[in-house]
Formats: sequence, structure tokens, C-alpha cells
Amino acid sequence: MNSAPLTVTAPQLHPPFGYIAIEGPIGVGKTSLARRLAQRWSMHELFERSQDNPFLERFYRDTARYALPVQLHFALQRAQQAQEVSAAQASGTPLIADFITQRNDIFARLILQDDEWQLYRALAARLDVSAPAPDFVVYLQASPEVLFARIQKRAVPMELQISDAYLRALCDAYNEFFYHYDRTPVLTVNAEHLNPLDSDADLALLVERIETMRGRKEFFVKGTSL
Repeated sequence: MNSAPLTVTAPQLHPPFGYIAIEGPIGVGKTSLARRLAQRWSMHELFERSQDNPFLERFYRDTARYALPVQLHFALQRAQQAQEVSAAQASGTPLIADFITQRNDIFARLILQDDEWQLYRALAARLDVSAPAPDFVVYLQASPEVLFARIQKRAVPMELQISDAYLRALCDAYNEFFYHYDRTPVLTVNAEHLNPLDSDADLALLVERIETMRGRKEFFVKGTSL
């Protein structure tokens, strides 16, 4: 008796969501993953342009002094990018970004004094531009030790000034934010042992989880099912 032919399912080449955002603290691999997914699914890329912020390098040297101007610049940038998101959605263009607009508040609440925070919120509200929420968020996690090692390895001069204390506080702030975040489905990914940039197999594992996720919140650790 002849056995039935083996059916091979082709990889899904169109994005499972119209607007995907990759998030996580510095050094976790947001932009690299967004680029690979954009190539796989033929999505338009929208990246945070941190290099355009003239205060960022000075902020890493003197956090207290430059916290407010660095955040105000990012707020202006985010307002412009919110318009880009709206335009992409209006035209039906699949979009992937390496940030969500709410990340500004994660950083601002972490680094600003209370009076600066109130001023920042008042000025940011005046911009009156709110981007549509992503259809899906991938939140990349890694320990401060792993992030610090990656930052040291890629050796971007201004990033080398980031302190261990700041990195730990940032990781805690991200975890707290996504613990309460409920605007869109979130896949939280342990990125310490997953290397979707250099490993096609790891990328395929992650893509499968994204394409098959049905709940509002799930956790993905390579080699386990959570």
C-alpha cells in the first residue's frame, strides 16, 4: 500500500499582524529582530532615531542635568513618528517598529524628578498626537548582566557610559510597565539564549510563536513551553 505523500507547510510570508512593535531595554536586540522580521514578512520599518537626539550623549554623562531635554526631544520625535504610524495604517502598509510610543513614559518616570515629570507630561500632552496601538508587541527580556555585556561588546562610545545601576533600574521599569500593559497582545521573550539575528532556527522558533499566539499574554523561553 502506498503511503500518502508528505505535506510540507510553506512558511508564512505575509505578516500575521498589520502593526508589530518590538520592545525592551537597551542592548536586548530590538532593532536587529525588527529588521529580520521586516525582511521575512516584507514590512515597512520604523525605527527609533536615538542618534538624532543631540542631548543623548550628554545625558549618559550627566543624567540629572540632561534628563528633561533628552526626554522632551524624544517626545517631539515620537509625535512625528505617530503620524508616520497613522499614515502607514491608513494606506494598509504592514509596519514593524522597534519601539512603542508609550516607552517615553517608561524612561521619563525613571529619570525625571517629580517637578520635571509634571512639566514633561504637560508639554507632551500639548502635542496631542497619539499613535494607534500596535496589533502585537514582542517584549524582549534579558538580565542586566547580559545587557551590560552586550553593550560593552558592541562598544558604541556613548553607551559605554551607561551605569550598572541605571541598567538595573531600566530593566525593573520595563518589567513593571509590561506587567500592567494590556492595550495589545504581548509575547514576552527571554532573549538571553535566543539568537534570531544569527540563527535561522531561532528565528523560526520565534516566528512560529508569534504566528500561533492566541492569548493576550504569553512567555517564550527557548527550550520550554510557558
